[in-house]
Amino acid sequence: MAEKKLPRAQRPEEVGVSSAELAALMRDAVDAGLEWHSLMVVRHGKVAFEAFHRPYSPNFPHVMFSVSKSVTSCAVGFAVEEGLLTVEDKVADLVPELREFAPDDPNLEALTVRHLLTMTSGKLVSPMADKAKKRWVKDFADGKWSYPPGEGWNYSNEGPYMLCVILKNVTGMGVVDYLMPRLFGPLGIPRPFWENDGNGVEAGGWGLYLTTESFAKIMTCYAQGGVFEGQQVIPAAWVEESGSPLVMNRDHRTDEHGGNGYGYCFWVNAIPGSYRADGVFSQMGLIFPQYDACVMTTGGEVFTRNTLDCLFRHLPQLFESEEVLPEGEEIPAFPDYPVLAAAPRDSAMEESLEGRTVLFPNATQRLPKTLGFPVSVMPVAVFFMSADKAGGIDKLRFRFQANTMKLSWNEGAERNTILCGMDGRARLCKITLGGVDFTVSCCAAWEGTPDGPGGEKLHVWIRPLNSVAERRLTFTFKGRQVRMVPRTAPSLSTLGEYAAPFAAAMIPNAALGQFVAHSMNYVISSAEPTHFGYLK
Repeated sequence: MAEKKLPRAQRPEEVGVSSAELAALMRDAVDAGLEWHSLMVVRHGKVAFEAFHRPYSPNFPHVMFSVSKSVTSCAVGFAVEEGLLTVEDKVADLVPELREFAPDDPNLEALTVRHLLTMTSGKLVSPMADKAKKRWVKDFADGKWSYPPGEGWNYSNEGPYMLCVILKNVTGMGVVDYLMPRLFGPLGIPRPFWENDGNGVEAGGWGLYLTTESFAKIMTCYAQGGVFEGQQVIPAAWVEESGSPLVMNRDHRTDEHGGNGYGYCFWVNAIPGSYRADGVFSQMGLIFPQYDACVMTTGGEVFTRNTLDCLFRHLPQLFESEEVLPEGEEIPAFPDYPVLAAAPRDSAMEESLEGRTVLFPNATQRLPKTLGFPVSVMPVAVFFMSADKAGGIDKLRFRFQANTMKLSWNEGAERNTILCGMDGRARLCKITLGGVDFTVSCCAAWEGTPDGPGGEKLHVWIRPLNSVAERRLTFTFKGRQVRMVPRTAPSLSTLGEYAAPFAAAMIPNAALGQFVAHSMNYVISSAEPTHFGYLK
C-alpha cells in the first residue's frame, strides 16, 4: 500500500498560516541549532509548510518513541466504541496472568484501564529494566507501587504496553493488525513497523515508526474531531476526552509544558484547547482543534523543552497573524547535515587492510554488555528500549573502491555491509540490526599517516535516517593492532544529562536519588569504551 499524501496548499496563506511567522519559526529553530529532522504544518486538511533536514526525507519512517502511546490510546478508543472493553474495566480481569505474579494484591485489584491511559496506575517499573527479557508483563507485576491506583501521577512506558496486552486479549490480534482497517487504512497509511515484546505484543509506549506524512494525518484526524476527508474515523467522543485534562499533574511536572494536565496518553498544552502527542528527542504532534490545525516535528533534539519553547514562541501566532513574507524573501531551510570531507587516500594502507578481518576480544565489550548497553554500530539512544538489542561489534572487513569503502561486520546473529562515501558525499544503505530495518547515511575519510604520532586513522560516520543520533567510529591502525573509538552525536554526556533526573525520580530516597543522578554520566559513558583488537 502506497502512502496517500495530504493535499498541499500553494502557499501558507491559502489555509490561514502566516508565511512571515513560518519564516521566523524556521530562523529561530536553525539559529538555536535545534536537532529537528522534519517540520510540517497542516491546517484545514492541507499541508501549509514542510521542511526536512537532509539527508532525512519524506520517504523514511521515523521512530516515534512516546508518540506511540497516543496511537495505543487511539486503539483503545476503537475497542471501547466496539464494546470490547470499558475504561473502568479491571486490568487484572483482562490480564489474568497478573494475578499469578502478584496474588492477593489490593492495588492490582483496583487498577483500571483508565489508570493506565492517564498515567495514574501507581506502578513504577524501572526505566533501566532490560527489555530483552521478553517477560514484560512480569516486569510490570514486579514493579513497586508508588501510590494506590488513581491517587497520584507518574509517567510510565509500561502502562501503555499493558494496554497492548489487553487489546491482544480482547481482540485476538496485535494492535497494528487491529488498527489497519480502522485507522491506518482509512488514513492511507501503509502498514507501519512497531517493535514488540518478542511474543507478538506491541511495545505500546514506544517503538512505532511513521513517516512525517503518516504522523501528520493522524494528528490532523484528531484536530478535526476524528474526521478525515469527511469520514468519521476515530470516535468523536474519544477524541474529545483524549485531549482533555482528565488528571492534573502540576504537583509532578511543574514546568509550563508538562504540568497542564494529561488526557488519554496526550499532554495538555498551556494554550487552552490544545494538546499534543509527545515523544522523547522531539517527536511532537501539537493539535489545535480551535484552529483546525496541527504542527509536527521529528528529530533528535535531546532536550525536548527547547523544541517546545521554540514552537510556542510562534504559536498560536502562526494561525492568527496576517503578516506575509515580503516578496522575494523565502522561508529559511534546514542546513544539510555535515559529512566527512574528502581526504587524501593511502593506497598502501588500504591495500594492507584488503581482505583481512578485524577481531575484537569479548573482554573489550564485557562492561557495556553488563550495563545492558552492548556497543552497536547504532547509537545507544536507538536501541535503549529495544526488545532485541544489537551489539557486540566483531569481524570487521574493509573493501576500498574508487570513491567508496565497504564496511562489513557482525553484531549478534546479524551481518551487515554499508557503503561509505569517501569523496565528500554520503551514501544511503539498508541494514538490519536487532530485527529492525534501517536506512543509513554513511561516509568515511582518512586522517594522519602511518608514521605519525597517532597512527593512521579512519573515520566512519553512520546516521540512521529512521532514528536519532549519529554513530562515529574512529579506527587507528598500528601494525596488526587496531583501536576503535565509538562516539555518538549528540554525545553520551548530553544523553546522561537528560537521563539523570528520570533516574533520580525512580529512587524514593532523595539523597540516593541525587547520587544516582550524578552517577549517570559515568554509567552512560561506560557504554562507549575504546575497543582494542587486531588484524587477522
